[in-house]
Parts: sequence; C-alpha cells; structure tokens
Amino acid sequence: MLGSKIVVVKIGGSTLGQHDTTLEDLVALQKRKFSIVVVHGGGNAVTDWLTRLNIPTRFTQGLRVTDLNTLKVVTAVLAGLVNKELVSEINRLGGKAIGLSGVDGSIAQGKMKSRELGLTAGELTIDAHLLKVLLNSGYMPVVAPICMNCALTGHEDSNMLNVNGDTIAAQIAAALQARKLIFLTDVPGIYDNSKQVVNQMDANMAKSMIENGTATGGMIAKLEASLIASQKVSLTRIIDGRIDHALLDEIEGRGNGTTIVN
Repeated sequence: MLGSKIVVVKIGGSTLGQHDTTLEDLVALQKRKFSIVVVHGGGNAVTDWLTRLNIPTRFTQGLRVTDLNTLKVVTAVLAGLVNKELVSEINRLGGKAIGLSGVDGSIAQGKMKSRELGLTAGELTIDAHLLKVLLNSGYMPVVAPICMNCALTGHEDSNMLNVNGDTIAAQIAAALQARKLIFLTDVPGIYDNSKQVVNQMDANMAKSMIENGTATGGMIAKLEASLIASQKVSLTRIIDGRIDHALLDEIEGRGNGTTIVN
C-alpha cells in the first residue's frame, strides 16, 4: 500500500547550507523505494527579497503578516526561485523530482487565518490526488507553501494565500496518511523549561507547552502542526537538519530530536 512507505519531509531554508546533505539523503531514500513528499520553506530568502524591494515585513506569533505586495514576492521566491533550485539539485543528484505549490491541482485550499495576518492561511483542506498520482509514477513532489484562497472577501484579496510550511506539511501528511512526518530544523529538538531537549511527548504535552509559553517562535507552529498531523500520522519527528545525513539516520533509527506520538 502506498501510504505504508510515504514519508513527508519539511525542510526549512535555515537547514540548507553550503555543505548540507539533505538533498542527497532524499535521493538515496527515493532510490530505496520510499515515497517522499518534500515541503519546503524559505522565509529568509523571502525576507531578503522584500528588503531589496523596500517592502516592509513583520511577524506575529511566528507567522509573516502578508499584504498583497508581500504575497507577490512570497509566491515568486518560494514557488519560483527556491522551489526550482531544490528540484534542479535533486534531479542533478539522480533523483526524480517535480516542483509544485499548493495551488497546483488545488492541492491546498485555505481561508485567511486572521485579519491581522492578512493574506496568510490558517487551517487547510487538502486534495492529495495529484500527489498520489505523482508518487505512484515514481516522482518526488517538492511543494512550495502557497495555497488557494477559497474565501475572497475584499478589494485586496488574492486567489492565493501564503501558508506556513509546517502547517501545509502536516496537512499533507495527514491527507496521505503518511507513515512519518519529519521536520528538519536548526535546533536539536523541542526544549523544555530547563532548556533540555524533550525526547518524546504526546498531544497533551504539546498542547501544554504551547499554552504555558514553554514553546516559543517557530516551535509553536511546529507543535501546532504536529497536533494536526497526529490525527492521521502515528509518528512526527522534529530533528536537527544541520547534522550530516540527519535524514538517513532518522529513517534508519539512529536519529535524535523530539518524537511526538498521537
């Protein structure tokens, strides 16, 4: 069954450095017949281009506030530059990848999360049909975090929305009933109040860490995403993507980090 070998991997721009091995690992896993779906971020690249274009940017609760001009840059940078750089490198390394965003095939549809965040999506509806077709055809979908806007309401509305990469990765993993969701990040895992990595937690502990303020910044989005995934995915892992071959070690059971179980 396809789902038994599906692994959804979320990679962020902060873990893709000059000597990063993540893309090599993705190709190696594909050659081992794993069905891999990659969801990528690239917030640093977006911020860089916004700065070049003199477009101000700000964040609230770890999410980018997105107006129409910001959305245009987000779409161009993530669905264009970052996505194609990743796909071309995976293919150069011998993989078989194809670049998409959540807009393609209406994979992801969402509504604005809040008026304060502007054109940023909240919870999504996923149509995984295209992803399954590609996986069954031997491709590795590489998905940029842009989605369809299914609720147009005002003069600045767009057919598209910016969406947090962790959120769309979790929703895709749940829709595909993946065997595992892996977040590659730039820290060793989720820290507790003593700044020690929590090796394992369940949904209740994840909720508590969000509510009591133990989780901060980007880790809030990852824990919230893990709670979404836990409805259909039995295992979510948050690991340090800066370590050489962290992804292969994870698949082979040698990984460190934080495990979130349902």
